[in-house]
Amino acid sequence: MDLILKGVVTGFILSIMVGPVFFVLLETSIRKGIKAAIAFDLGVLLNDIFYIAIAFLFYNQVEQLSAGQDNSILRLIGGLLFMGYGIYNYFKKVEGIRIEADGVKATSMGGYMLLALKGFLLNLANPMVVFYWFSVMTLGAEDAGQEGSGYTMLVFITSILVTFFSIDLLKIIGAKSLRPLVTKRLLRILNRFIGVIFVAFAIVLIVQGIMGLVK
Repeated sequence: MDLILKGVVTGFILSIMVGPVFFVLLETSIRKGIKAAIAFDLGVLLNDIFYIAIAFLFYNQVEQLSAGQDNSILRLIGGLLFMGYGIYNYFKKVEGIRIEADGVKATSMGGYMLLALKGFLLNLANPMVVFYWFSVMTLGAEDAGQEGSGYTMLVFITSILVTFFSIDLLKIIGAKSLRPLVTKRLLRILNRFIGVIFVAFAIVLIVQGIMGLVK
């Protein structure tokens, strides 16, 4: 129970940390509705699970990578990808919000799958995700100990992911309530704001990567 409680607290702390994907999640909820935002968030969640599996299966390699020069190269690659998405989002054309009678924007199953893929790829483009999951697993391992560490680690990580996703649902529902206030001009501002956030995040990654390479 102590480990579950620690997982819930850790998940809550991670969920209130504002990153670039957070703003895309809110934009998706405002523009396309709750179901579309959940599809996007499921993609992010699947990528988190993917990175957790890498950190768990290749624990020693990830530990070496986090302190090695390859870490800097990953930061540069991730920074360039984020830079490209940020510039695209800043200049992309703004469309009005089309709402169905039930208040939810019409989205096909293919559209939901594309949104999930978008969430997966955006999270994948951030190389720091695998390192912070590695850090979280290290934190859990300290409490789990050697005996039964596989099972207790699973309980710890599951508690974090359930908490993380539950709070994301609250963010999605809260963002939907802002829809009546949204205009085309506001959407344009939101797009540019998200673009600036991604570019700023990209610059940080690129600078960190360059500094790591020149050391």
